[in-house]
Amino acid sequence: MEEETKNILNLVLRYVILVLVAVPNLYLFYKLFTPITIQAVYYSLKIFFDVSISGNAISFNPSCLSIEIIEACIAGSAYYLLLLFNLSTPNIEFKKRIWLILAAFSSFFVLNIVRIFVLSVLLLNRSSFFDFSHRLSWYVISTLMVVIIWFAEVKFFKIKDIPVYSDINYLLLKTNLTDK
Repeated sequence: MEEETKNILNLVLRYVILVLVAVPNLYLFYKLFTPITIQAVYYSLKIFFDVSISGNAISFNPSCLSIEIIEACIAGSAYYLLLLFNLSTPNIEFKKRIWLILAAFSSFFVLNIVRIFVLSVLLLNRSSFFDFSHRLSWYVISTLMVVIIWFAEVKFFKIKDIPVYSDINYLLLKTNLTDK
């Protein structure tokens, strides 16, 4: 198969995967990460506190406080953004791309567990910083975690291309719409 055809097929396949994963409202990410996030948070808290679990709620005994881990806590959109950065970057061999995805998802998973754990401790201690920290972690810190993970991967895995831009540039060059 001609190199140019392989490149075009690779590009199309990467974006088709992104669309297929996104279409069911990121269902795959929530299906995969919800149970393991709840369990990881529960067992992390259990090391230090008397906690019980029921569905997606973790209760602190005997304080009667509880946290409910909802979809926003799981951050399926953050996993999708990491996948989008990965799959919209051309010229990454398959094996390396798999390692990139695994490293990104694992890193975000661990950081997200730490984030939920810290927020849980703030809530349990009835900290006046809980509401502010909760909003800050939702609006700013989660986004920063994704960006930092991606830039760390770019540096560590020596990625040279730019997500989306490199693909658009390649297509423009192939259609002769730009100066070569």
